[in-house]
Amino acid sequence: MNTWLNEVFDVPKPIIGMCHLPPLPGDPSYDADGGMDAILAHARQEVAGLVEGGIDGILISNEFSLPYLTTTEPITAISMARVIGEIRSELRVPFGVNVLWDGVASIDLAVATGALFVREVFTGVYASDFGLWNTDVGRAARHRARVGASGVRLLYNIVPEGAAYLVHRDVAQLTRSTVFNGAPDGLCVSGLTAGSATDTSTLKVVKEHAGGVPVFVNTGVRPDTIAESLQYADAAIVGTALKHDGVFANRVDPARVAELMDAVRELR
Repeated sequence: MNTWLNEVFDVPKPIIGMCHLPPLPGDPSYDADGGMDAILAHARQEVAGLVEGGIDGILISNEFSLPYLTTTEPITAISMARVIGEIRSELRVPFGVNVLWDGVASIDLAVATGALFVREVFTGVYASDFGLWNTDVGRAARHRARVGASGVRLLYNIVPEGAAYLVHRDVAQLTRSTVFNGAPDGLCVSGLTAGSATDTSTLKVVKEHAGGVPVFVNTGVRPDTIAESLQYADAAIVGTALKHDGVFANRVDPARVAELMDAVRELR
Protein backbone atom coordinates (compact mmCIF):
# COMPACT_ATOMS: atom_id res chain seq x y z
CA MET A 1 0.00 0.00 0.00
CA ASN A 2 1.45 3.35 -1.07
CA THR A 3 1.07 6.04 1.61
CA TRP A 4 2.72 9.30 2.59
CA LEU A 5 5.31 7.20 4.43
CA ASN A 6 6.77 6.15 1.08
CA GLU A 7 7.04 9.77 -0.03
CA VAL A 8 8.68 11.00 3.19
CA PHE A 9 11.01 8.09 4.03
CA ASP A 10 11.46 6.30 0.69
CA VAL A 11 11.84 2.92 2.46
CA PRO A 12 9.31 0.28 3.49
CA LYS A 13 8.50 0.04 7.19
CA PRO A 14 10.48 3.13 8.29
CA ILE A 15 12.00 3.27 11.77
CA ILE A 16 11.82 6.60 13.61
CA GLY A 17 14.26 7.06 16.49
CA MET A 18 13.51 9.25 19.49
CA CYS A 19 15.63 12.25 20.44
CA HIS A 20 14.61 12.72 24.07
CA LEU A 21 15.45 16.21 25.29
CA PRO A 22 16.49 16.75 28.93
CA PRO A 23 14.26 18.81 31.23
CA LEU A 24 13.67 22.24 29.72
CA PRO A 25 13.38 25.70 31.29
CA GLY A 26 10.27 25.71 33.47
CA ASP A 27 10.41 21.95 34.13
CA PRO A 28 10.87 20.85 37.76
CA SER A 29 14.16 19.03 37.01
CA TYR A 30 15.68 21.67 34.71
CA ASP A 31 19.43 22.08 35.17
CA ALA A 32 19.71 25.84 35.49
CA ASP A 33 23.49 25.64 35.89
CA GLY A 34 23.97 23.77 32.61
CA GLY A 35 21.25 25.84 30.96
CA MET A 36 20.36 25.68 27.27
CA ASP A 37 23.98 24.96 26.30
CA ALA A 38 23.79 21.59 28.06
CA ILE A 39 20.48 20.80 26.36
CA LEU A 40 21.91 21.69 22.96
CA ALA A 41 24.97 19.49 23.53
CA HIS A 42 22.71 16.60 24.57
CA ALA A 43 20.49 16.99 21.50
CA ARG A 44 23.49 17.09 19.16
CA GLN A 45 24.86 13.89 20.66
CA GLU A 46 21.51 12.11 20.41
CA VAL A 47 20.93 13.13 16.80
CA ALA A 48 24.49 12.18 15.82
CA GLY A 49 24.06 8.74 17.37
CA LEU A 50 20.77 8.12 15.59
CA VAL A 51 22.11 9.23 12.21
CA GLU A 52 25.35 7.26 12.66
CA GLY A 53 23.34 4.12 13.44
CA GLY A 54 21.37 4.43 10.20
CA ILE A 55 17.95 5.50 11.49
CA ASP A 56 15.26 6.39 8.89
CA GLY A 57 13.75 9.34 10.77
CA ILE A 58 13.89 11.21 14.07
CA LEU A 59 11.16 12.38 16.46
CA ILE A 60 12.23 15.12 18.88
CA SER A 61 10.28 15.31 22.14
CA ASN A 62 10.50 16.85 25.60
CA GLU A 63 10.43 13.36 27.10
CA PHE A 64 12.02 14.41 30.38
CA SER A 65 9.62 17.30 31.07
CA LEU A 66 8.08 15.16 33.79
CA PRO A 67 5.44 15.41 35.12
CA TYR A 68 3.77 16.36 31.86
CA LEU A 69 1.21 19.10 31.23
CA THR A 70 -1.74 18.64 28.88
CA THR A 71 -1.55 22.36 28.04
CA THR A 72 2.10 23.37 28.07
CA GLU A 73 3.65 26.68 29.06
CA PRO A 74 5.05 28.75 26.14
CA ILE A 75 8.66 28.33 27.31
CA THR A 76 8.56 24.62 26.46
CA ALA A 77 7.93 24.91 22.72
CA ILE A 78 10.10 28.05 22.55
CA SER A 79 13.05 26.15 24.07
CA MET A 80 12.50 23.22 21.71
CA ALA A 81 12.38 25.58 18.73
CA ARG A 82 15.74 27.04 19.69
CA VAL A 83 17.29 23.57 19.99
CA ILE A 84 15.95 22.42 16.63
CA GLY A 85 16.92 25.67 14.94
CA GLU A 86 20.51 25.31 16.09
CA ILE A 87 20.87 21.64 15.09
CA ARG A 88 18.69 21.80 11.94
CA SER A 89 21.62 21.14 9.56
CA GLU A 90 22.52 18.00 11.52
CA LEU A 91 19.06 16.48 11.04
CA ARG A 92 19.91 14.65 7.84
CA VAL A 93 16.80 12.45 7.89
CA PRO A 94 13.09 13.40 7.98
CA PHE A 95 12.08 14.59 11.45
CA GLY A 96 9.01 15.27 13.51
CA VAL A 97 8.22 16.86 16.87
CA ASN A 98 6.16 16.15 19.97
CA VAL A 99 5.46 18.67 22.75
CA LEU A 100 4.10 16.38 25.45
CA TRP A 101 1.05 16.34 25.86
CA ASP A 102 -0.06 19.36 23.87
CA GLY A 103 -1.26 18.85 20.31
CA VAL A 104 -1.63 22.52 19.42
CA ALA A 105 1.86 23.39 20.70
CA SER A 106 3.24 20.44 18.73
CA ILE A 107 1.67 21.74 15.53
CA ASP A 108 3.06 25.22 16.18
CA LEU A 109 6.55 23.80 16.76
CA ALA A 110 6.34 21.82 13.52
CA VAL A 111 5.46 24.93 11.54
CA ALA A 112 8.26 26.93 13.15
CA THR A 113 10.96 24.30 12.57
CA GLY A 114 9.94 22.61 9.31
CA ALA A 115 9.10 19.29 10.96
CA LEU A 116 7.19 16.93 8.68
CA PHE A 117 5.08 15.14 11.28
CA VAL A 118 3.74 15.41 14.82
CA ARG A 119 2.85 12.71 17.33
CA GLU A 120 0.29 13.49 20.04
CA VAL A 121 -2.95 12.46 21.70
CA PHE A 122 -5.56 14.35 19.70
CA THR A 123 -8.77 12.47 20.52
CA GLY A 124 -10.54 11.07 23.57
CA VAL A 125 -11.20 11.83 27.23
CA TYR A 126 -9.06 9.98 29.77
CA ALA A 127 -8.45 9.39 33.44
CA SER A 128 -4.68 9.76 33.47
CA ASP A 129 -1.61 10.10 35.67
CA PHE A 130 -1.77 13.82 34.76
CA GLY A 131 -5.39 14.29 35.87
CA LEU A 132 -8.53 14.41 33.77
CA TRP A 133 -7.34 14.62 30.18
CA ASN A 134 -9.82 16.12 27.73
CA THR A 135 -8.62 16.60 24.16
CA ASP A 136 -10.22 18.75 21.46
CA VAL A 137 -9.47 17.36 18.01
CA GLY A 138 -11.75 19.91 16.32
CA ARG A 139 -9.75 22.79 17.76
CA ALA A 140 -6.46 21.14 16.81
CA ALA A 141 -7.64 20.54 13.24
CA ARG A 142 -8.76 24.14 12.83
CA HIS A 143 -5.55 25.44 14.37
CA ARG A 144 -3.56 23.30 11.93
CA ALA A 145 -5.40 24.91 9.01
CA ARG A 146 -5.12 28.42 10.44
CA VAL A 147 -1.31 28.30 10.87
CA GLY A 148 -0.67 26.81 7.43
CA ALA A 149 0.26 23.34 8.65
CA SER A 150 -1.82 21.28 6.23
CA GLY A 151 1.36 19.53 5.08
CA VAL A 152 2.30 18.47 8.63
CA ARG A 153 1.24 14.86 9.19
CA LEU A 154 -0.57 14.19 12.47
CA LEU A 155 0.10 10.88 14.21
CA TYR A 156 -2.63 10.11 16.74
CA ASN A 157 -1.70 8.06 19.78
CA ILE A 158 -4.92 6.12 20.27
CA VAL A 159 -3.72 4.05 23.24
CA PRO A 160 -2.07 6.77 25.36
CA GLU A 161 0.58 5.89 27.91
CA GLY A 162 -0.46 6.28 31.55
CA ALA A 163 -4.14 6.84 30.73
CA ALA A 164 -7.45 5.03 30.21
CA TYR A 165 -10.60 6.05 28.33
CA LEU A 166 -13.39 7.21 30.64
CA VAL A 167 -15.93 5.27 28.58
CA HIS A 168 -14.92 1.77 27.57
CA ARG A 169 -14.85 1.00 23.87
CA ASP A 170 -13.01 -1.89 22.33
CA VAL A 171 -9.98 -1.18 20.17
CA ALA A 172 -11.80 -1.95 16.92
CA GLN A 173 -14.53 0.61 17.68
CA LEU A 174 -11.97 3.13 18.86
CA THR A 175 -9.94 2.76 15.67
CA ARG A 176 -12.91 3.11 13.34
CA SER A 177 -14.33 6.15 15.13
CA THR A 178 -10.95 7.87 15.34
CA VAL A 179 -10.40 7.42 11.60
CA PHE A 180 -13.92 8.64 10.81
CA ASN A 181 -14.02 11.65 13.15
CA GLY A 182 -10.40 12.73 13.37
CA ALA A 183 -8.90 12.11 9.91
CA PRO A 184 -5.48 11.07 11.31
CA ASP A 185 -2.42 10.64 9.11
CA GLY A 186 -1.23 7.80 11.33
CA LEU A 187 -2.30 5.80 14.38
CA CYS A 188 0.23 5.06 17.15
CA VAL A 189 -0.29 2.02 19.38
CA SER A 190 1.56 2.05 22.71
CA GLY A 191 2.24 0.05 25.83
CA LEU A 192 1.73 1.43 29.34
CA THR A 193 4.88 3.61 29.39
CA ALA A 194 7.92 4.41 27.25
CA GLY A 195 9.83 1.19 26.66
CA SER A 196 6.85 -1.06 27.51
CA ALA A 197 5.97 -3.71 24.96
CA THR A 198 3.07 -2.97 22.63
CA ASP A 199 0.60 -5.83 22.51
CA THR A 200 0.80 -7.48 19.09
CA SER A 201 -2.86 -8.54 19.15
CA THR A 202 -3.84 -4.88 19.67
CA LEU A 203 -1.65 -3.85 16.73
CA LYS A 204 -3.39 -6.47 14.60
CA VAL A 205 -6.86 -5.20 15.48
CA VAL A 206 -5.91 -1.57 14.84
CA LYS A 207 -4.41 -2.47 11.46
CA GLU A 208 -7.52 -4.42 10.47
CA HIS A 209 -9.79 -1.43 11.20
CA ALA A 210 -7.57 1.51 10.18
CA GLY A 211 -8.43 1.41 6.48
CA GLY A 212 -5.65 3.15 4.56
CA VAL A 213 -4.25 4.97 7.61
CA PRO A 214 -0.68 3.87 8.49
CA VAL A 215 -0.25 2.18 11.86
CA PHE A 216 2.83 2.76 14.06
CA VAL A 217 4.11 0.55 16.85
CA ASN A 218 4.95 3.25 19.37
CA THR A 219 6.70 1.62 22.34
CA GLY A 220 8.70 -1.44 23.33
CA VAL A 221 10.33 -2.25 19.97
CA ARG A 222 13.59 -4.24 20.18
CA PRO A 223 15.65 -6.20 17.63
CA ASP A 224 14.10 -9.45 18.86
CA THR A 225 10.52 -8.15 18.60
CA ILE A 226 10.66 -5.97 15.50
CA ALA A 227 9.72 -8.75 13.08
CA GLU A 228 6.57 -9.59 15.05
CA SER A 229 5.56 -5.92 15.34
CA LEU A 230 6.12 -5.15 11.67
CA GLN A 231 3.83 -8.00 10.64
CA TYR A 232 1.04 -5.52 11.31
CA ALA A 233 2.59 -2.08 11.82
CA ASP A 234 3.61 0.07 8.85
CA ALA A 235 6.35 1.84 10.83
CA ALA A 236 7.92 1.95 14.28
CA ILE A 237 8.87 4.70 16.72
CA VAL A 238 11.71 3.58 18.98
CA GLY A 239 13.34 5.19 22.01
CA THR A 240 14.37 3.03 24.97
CA ALA A 241 15.83 0.15 22.93
CA LEU A 242 18.28 2.58 21.30
CA LYS A 243 19.73 3.79 24.62
CA HIS A 244 22.86 2.46 26.33
CA ASP A 245 21.93 -0.84 28.04
CA GLY A 246 18.34 -0.36 26.89
CA VAL A 247 17.64 2.01 29.80
CA PHE A 248 15.15 4.83 29.20
CA ALA A 249 17.14 7.48 31.09
CA ASN A 250 20.42 6.79 29.22
CA ARG A 251 21.73 8.38 26.04
CA VAL A 252 21.47 6.96 22.53
CA ASP A 253 23.94 4.17 21.74
CA PRO A 254 24.84 4.17 18.00
CA ALA A 255 25.70 0.46 18.19
CA ARG A 256 22.20 -0.39 19.42
CA VAL A 257 20.70 1.78 16.67
CA ALA A 258 22.78 -0.11 14.09
CA GLU A 259 21.74 -3.47 15.58
CA LEU A 260 18.06 -2.63 15.24
CA MET A 261 18.47 -1.23 11.73
CA ASP A 262 20.37 -4.35 10.64
CA ALA A 263 17.41 -6.44 11.79
CA VAL A 264 15.00 -4.15 9.91
CA ARG A 265 17.03 -4.31 6.70
CA GLU A 266 16.89 -8.12 6.82
CA LEU A 267 13.11 -7.90 7.06
CA ARG A 268 12.96 -5.52 4.10
